[in-house]
Amino acid sequence: MIDRGSPLDSACGVFSLTEIRHLMRIEFSRAQRYEYPLACLLVACDRLDALRDLYGYEARAHLLDEVKNLVRRTTRSCDYLGQIADDRWLAILPHTSAEGARTAATRILAAARELDVRFGGSPRRITLSVGIACYERENTLFFDTLVEAAEEALTEARNAGGDRFVVREPARAARQE
Repeated sequence: MIDRGSPLDSACGVFSLTEIRHLMRIEFSRAQRYEYPLACLLVACDRLDALRDLYGYEARAHLLDEVKNLVRRTTRSCDYLGQIADDRWLAILPHTSAEGARTAATRILAAARELDVRFGGSPRRITLSVGIACYERENTLFFDTLVEAAEEALTEARNAGGDRFVVREPARAARQE
């Protein structure tokens, strides 16, 4: 279980970009050494710019806060969550296979559809896109490759209309002899 102490956003246990990248590096090294799976999920809110254009920056900030809290609630206490950009979150799920990552993403997407968010007095349907990459069976050598694969998967999910997850296999870099 992670300590929800001072370096975190105390409201919901979210690490900064620097902290989450450091934790990713450590957890990836452990997964390699002890040969367990590790899932990397990138989560982003669909059509966020359109919402901002319609309702302003306060509505955008409110929605981002809601999504951050949703992702924190729908992941395990042993998972790590960090904000890697203004509008994206990286979740690191230790001891989680691709199948477990799909289950987690399905749970996150379903919870987003149930959010009761209102702007201008009207309820708004909220959807998310999730990019998934997993370290399993030594399929990649570097944690950055895992994050890049998750970023590509997130882009693919968004380009397909959002409200979905995409799993991308990380590229295995060739070893230099």
